[in-house]
Amino acid sequence: MATLSAQSLGIAAISIYQPDCHLPNDWFGASMPRKFGKHTGIEERGVSFEDELSMGVEAVARLQRETGCNLADCRGLVFVSPSLIPPTVAKRFLDPMAARRERPGDVAQRLAEQLGLSDCLVRGLNWFCCGYSRALGIVQRHLASRMRLADSEFILVVVANRISRITDYSCSKTGGLFGDMASATMISSLASRRHPPHFEILHAQADRQPAERPFFDFHIQHDVPVPRPGGLREQVAERLVYSLDGMGIAETAPRAMSAAVAETLKEAGFSADELQFVVPHQAGAGIVRFTGMQLEGLGIESELVNGLTRHTGNVSACSVPHALRHEWRRLHGLVACPTAAVGAPGRSEVLQGCVLLRSTPHHDHRASVAA
Repeated sequence: MATLSAQSLGIAAISIYQPDCHLPNDWFGASMPRKFGKHTGIEERGVSFEDELSMGVEAVARLQRETGCNLADCRGLVFVSPSLIPPTVAKRFLDPMAARRERPGDVAQRLAEQLGLSDCLVRGLNWFCCGYSRALGIVQRHLASRMRLADSEFILVVVANRISRITDYSCSKTGGLFGDMASATMISSLASRRHPPHFEILHAQADRQPAERPFFDFHIQHDVPVPRPGGLREQVAERLVYSLDGMGIAETAPRAMSAAVAETLKEAGFSADELQFVVPHQAGAGIVRFTGMQLEGLGIESELVNGLTRHTGNVSACSVPHALRHEWRRLHGLVACPTAAVGAPGRSEVLQGCVLLRSTPHHDHRASVAA
């Protein structure tokens, strides 16, 4: 396919799917650390009993209802799932057929089929909590140069996070951190009148950075309590779960996110004074607060969005789209959305990324009318 000059794109809409089941801190009983809620801001988290594919379909269905979009106009689909088991881990612990079901590209293709998307470029990835920034980078750098969106056409970025299925609920340090959620983001041409963007995508990327040690891996855990519908629990004999160096990533993530903002502003040609909002990955209230302190040390004193984990937990790659949706009407001007994540299992690395947005005249006009 011939390469075109990149078209300016923006976020026209975001829809969120939250599971009906919510697990309160009380479910964990005495195993929940006494100061967990104070440090993280988390009081409950969503738990999905549907798989990532079904969650993605639900998020897109909500987007259709809220925007009236026609999926026949979808020209590209990027599917992100931080809860799919990485290939190296799947090869170690799963049979070949089960391992294939964990491949993001294969799940993305199945999602496209279920949505009836035929004339559509499809990509799938994991990238953990940096999945959204990585996905928008793929849209901006790769898909936008291979297509020219017409007025009614759009690209979908769908995130489906079901980390509950790989959580060790017997672990007092990590069992309560994550919640399940799915999101669907519509990206359209900046010139679109059918789906006018609210936020222009100025810059989006995520990359790998070296770390002192691995923060993340998988193992088989025995005798694990798992949630069941209605707030019940079941004890399972063994379960494939992630293990996380929570203290290590809590120290590293604020530095990674603040550095990502500074680097992004420099690359995009903006000064710190021009940045109105920072909407970080909502890993927990404490981590976001420390990110703000790191930003101030770099001379970035923009308004910081925090405190969105109370009823959701850390929703991984859904965190930024959820925060943008939650703060939609309030955000204006230049908005930076930094992300940080663990690296590949067993590797001494971290992931960091950032999405830089700018509100459009359409968004600013709608906000002023609403006010």
